[in-house]
Amino acid sequence: MNSYYLRARFFPTIITSIPLLVFVNHVLFVKYALVLKNIFDVLPIIVHLGLSAAVLFLCVQVNRLIAKEIFQRLYFKEELFMPTTSHLLYSNRFYETESKNEIRARIKRSYGIDLLNKDEEKENELKARKLIAGAVSQIRISLNGNKMLLQHNIEYGFWRNLIGGSLLAVCFCIAIYFYGLDAHTNDLKLTGIICFIVYLIPVLLSKLIIRSYGKYYAKILFEQFLSL
Repeated sequence: MNSYYLRARFFPTIITSIPLLVFVNHVLFVKYALVLKNIFDVLPIIVHLGLSAAVLFLCVQVNRLIAKEIFQRLYFKEELFMPTTSHLLYSNRFYETESKNEIRARIKRSYGIDLLNKDEEKENELKARKLIAGAVSQIRISLNGNKMLLQHNIEYGFWRNLIGGSLLAVCFCIAIYFYGLDAHTNDLKLTGIICFIVYLIPVLLSKLIIRSYGKYYAKILFEQFLSL
């Protein structure tokens, strides 16, 4: 459990797992209390804590999968369209041409990778993106252990996984609300409504958040690369 796993994966899961834990402990356990009564009588603490821990671990994996396969792919399609790739294209306006040429020259000197020039890029943008993505992979390897880049990577991963977990949380909030409605339990209905509003906010702002932190990460990546 390194700092990235703890802060970028585990912490978002803790924040977004509340509706799921409420659903498991106050909906499923209540609904199937008779079936589980014998187990609870023998191992009540282990069952509750063990199941909650297992749910958290599962959520770490599911949240990351949702975040990458739905939100990151929705806004960046794939790695070829991430800011770390797009910003080095001549058709992209994030960097001035002089800055791009400086980064490209450094890539050539460091890794022997010839990125396509402006005319070649127009003819075959996909090839240009693939070459840049390959160069960026080499840059990441070179910057392995860089504290500033790690910090921005953690920040991007935190928000991305928080958004993925929030989408899952919203689904369980709906389930909690309707169960409370059916069981005439005001506490569960109120919990479902409040949590639904709270977790819906990151989902609605997902495009702004993911793109912003993706750009921050790309900017720091190239700055640190030039400072090597």
